[in-house]
Amino acid sequence: MNQFTHQFTVATRGKGLYEITREIAAWQRGRTVSTGLLTVFVQHTSASLLIQENADPDVIHDLNTFLGRLVPEDNRLYRHTVEGADDMPAHIRAALTATQISIPVLNSRLALGTWQGVYLFEHRASPHRRSVLLHLLGEA
Repeated sequence: MNQFTHQFTVATRGKGLYEITREIAAWQRGRTVSTGLLTVFVQHTSASLLIQENADPDVIHDLNTFLGRLVPEDNRLYRHTVEGADDMPAHIRAALTATQISIPVLNSRLALGTWQGVYLFEHRASPHRRSVLLHLLGEA
C-alpha cells in the first residue's frame, strides 16, 4: 500500500467556481498508484469543493446564481456579520456543499466521468488564496 500527499494553492478572483481538475490529475499521474482513492480537501470554512459538469459553462453559472439566491447576502438575516455581508453566507454555502471529496483511482487514472471536473467553489467576494490538500492511498 502506498500513500502520497500534496498541497497546492488556488488563487481566486472572488466568488465563483475554479476548475482544478488538471492540477489534481497532473499530480496524481506522477504517483505509483494504479488502484486507490484520492481525497481532496480544502482547508477553509468559506470555500468548498464540487465535482460537476465541466463541458457547459452555463452549469457553473447557474450553480453560482442558485446558491446566491438560496443564501442571500443580507446582514439582517445573520448575527455573524463582523467580516462583511458575504462572510456568514459563505460559511452557509460551504456547509451546504463539501470541504472534502473522494475520487477513485482505477488503472492509474482518476475515475471521473466524461463531463466531470473538480472545482474549488469560492464563496467570498474578494480574492483569496485557498489551500487544497491531496491524499492518495492505493496499490501500484
